[in-house]
Amino acid sequence: MHLSEFNFPFDASLIATEPVLPREQARLLVLTPRDRSITHRRIADMPALLTPGDLLVVNDTRVRPARVKGRNASGRSVDVLFVKAVTDRDWEVLMKGTWRAGQVIEVAPDAQLTVLGREGGRTVVRIEGPLPVTEWFQAHGRMPLPPYIKRPPNDQDREWFQTVFAKEEGAIAAPTAGLHFTSALLTQLAMRRVEVAKVTLHVGVGTFKPVTVDCIDEHRMEPEYVEVGAETVRAIEEAKRRKGKVVAVGTTVVRALESAASGPDTLQAYRGETSLFIKPGYRFHIVEGLLTNFHLPQTTLLMLVSAFAGTEFLRQAYGEAVQMRYRFYSYGDAMLITGRQGLVGS
Repeated sequence: MHLSEFNFPFDASLIATEPVLPREQARLLVLTPRDRSITHRRIADMPALLTPGDLLVVNDTRVRPARVKGRNASGRSVDVLFVKAVTDRDWEVLMKGTWRAGQVIEVAPDAQLTVLGREGGRTVVRIEGPLPVTEWFQAHGRMPLPPYIKRPPNDQDREWFQTVFAKEEGAIAAPTAGLHFTSALLTQLAMRRVEVAKVTLHVGVGTFKPVTVDCIDEHRMEPEYVEVGAETVRAIEEAKRRKGKVVAVGTTVVRALESAASGPDTLQAYRGETSLFIKPGYRFHIVEGLLTNFHLPQTTLLMLVSAFAGTEFLRQAYGEAVQMRYRFYSYGDAMLITGRQGLVGS
């Protein structure tokens, strides 16, 4: 398939710059691929949209305040995004410009970054200062909001850009479908006898790496850390035995579960990296429902959702979402896709 096939209708004025509060009042576009039906609901309606015995699988990654501002020796402002730890204090980062080993970026009077060189195509810096690394990020870092949110991060984003499931720190962005959940909604789901299981996928560069090739089959995902534990494997096996649906909360959960699949309806515990690229034509093994936000055109996230719902049906749904003024992207509204198509072409 060609990249241009994923240039879906969009209106930039629909980009959400902050979440709906309370979060369960976000709008929900419900898609049923088998009969191509589309209905309009709210996240708060999810208990009624799911069946007792269904299983929601969520991503418990925690967003690190990984964006740091500093100044170089000439006083020029530098924006640094920490991507991956090499050692405790040495990190791969993304930042503009050409940097030589030994150059220093001043973050605060008692906090600096020293450039060590290049590794794997990225600049590597060393965190300097008296604070332990975790406290260093809390003191000097900001939440790494996506570039389409045209405002600087604020203190509220430390709560807004974190899910209620967040536990394992390591992501450079939130698994956005999980942002819609609150303690009150989880209580209602439990009363409905809808269970919750967790996986970890640390959202990194791989999720957001732009597709720059015309033929999408030539795109290669960068690896991201994933963990699917034995407890989650058992929860999914039990859900399938009782004929409950396995509903992924977000595209990262889909990739985590499908990376751990060893065959149709067969899952095994897994800890490691995944570079799985799900696009139309993929046959899903584990996931039977998907809650997801609206995604940027021509991205791997949109391609995954297209594989699940069908490209043309998803194009129709996006068109309706634009017409009905749904809010888009990380802080926006969501879609619930109830039932996959299986082997999907268009």
